[in-house]
Amino acid sequence: MKRIHYSWFILAITFFSIIVAGIVMSSSGVFIDPLEKEFGWDRSIIALAFAISLFLYGISGPFMAALLEVIGLKKMMIVSMATLLTGIILTLMMNQSWQMIFIWGVIIGLGASLFLTVVSPYVANHWFEKRRGLAVGILTASTATGQLILLPVLAAIIENYSWRWAIALFMILSFIMLFIILLFMKNTPKDVGILPYGLEKEIQESNKGEKKNPIVLAFNGLFEAVKVKEFWLLAGSFFICGLSTSGLIGTHFISYCISFGIPLVTAASFLSFMGVFNLVGTTLSGWLSDRFDNRWLLFWYYGLRGASLVLLPYALNEGSTTLLVIFTVFYGLDWIATVPPTISISRQIFGITKSGIIYGWIFASHQAGAAVAAYGGGLIYKFFNTYTWAFFLAGVFCLLASLFVIIIKKQHSSQLTKEGIINIQ
Repeated sequence: MKRIHYSWFILAITFFSIIVAGIVMSSSGVFIDPLEKEFGWDRSIIALAFAISLFLYGISGPFMAALLEVIGLKKMMIVSMATLLTGIILTLMMNQSWQMIFIWGVIIGLGASLFLTVVSPYVANHWFEKRRGLAVGILTASTATGQLILLPVLAAIIENYSWRWAIALFMILSFIMLFIILLFMKNTPKDVGILPYGLEKEIQESNKGEKKNPIVLAFNGLFEAVKVKEFWLLAGSFFICGLSTSGLIGTHFISYCISFGIPLVTAASFLSFMGVFNLVGTTLSGWLSDRFDNRWLLFWYYGLRGASLVLLPYALNEGSTTLLVIFTVFYGLDWIATVPPTISISRQIFGITKSGIIYGWIFASHQAGAAVAAYGGGLIYKFFNTYTWAFFLAGVFCLLASLFVIIIKKQHSSQLTKEGIINIQ
């Protein structure tokens, strides 16, 4: 019987770690109403805490990528999961809005950052020579898996017991994953005496073993990237990606449904249902990114997402369950499908060595967009008493993102080097 390559075990540990961090971050929608009712906090203040968290975990991504290069994968995962667990425990003790902003916005935002920004491309690049696109697709889809399994459970716990019991579930899951990481996680294939999956002969890396200041590494990556047009196009499209996904749908979709009389558990189930198709769509996107022009994949992803967001207010206004289900399926297939092609393009342009940090900056733009939508959606609701304009505008921006990605210059495989195309242009 053929032995399973250890890279797949590393993929599994990373997968479940991302599930835990992902469900904590994507659960914000189910907490808005109960926190508003219990503490009397303004919805825009609660949304601000979630917005800070989204922005902070995004902007810290490139520094997480640099720290990965300096101190290694296992230590980074231990510190990040322990930080996330600390924030979750402190959430049970908060009773002031400023405490929520600090605990959820800063501590949980930093704890989730590694898992939801750069660990997926890092693991794919360092543990896989073949099936990298598939590995990224699987890891990216893991946020959807947690959402799929746990959001209706969280909503039921909150509705029947308390939001604190839902937080307690996060605490248990985080502790389990911290224990598993301590026991089984490894930094590199060399730690278990193997080569990356699909690699038959070791490749010597000239910069191997260098230890540099992670802040310097992160900013050097940014300074190199900003000189390249494709970086701005990827960052701009990813800003809109974050604005139209975790910032808007992840934070406000449930509250939007509730405003039309849809019960909390039903609204959470719709969001969970998106997770089913997100899991399929993102994994398939990873497979497609190994085989087709990534620019055209992104063009269609953003265009179709924009159309679905424009459809949502109409579906809710009409009270049509059929249209809402169509939106859920359509949007779910597209939710995080943009990530594998974006990672693939950044790797082609900047090379394996530099793309981790540079993708961290691209993802920081994603989270800046998410923060704008999370807080902006709360403000729009406050002034207009509806989210309709927020969803309509997000749909229009998605159409703009489809134009950004299609004008990226096509990268030819014959030009690729370990350091990327950028060195020979």
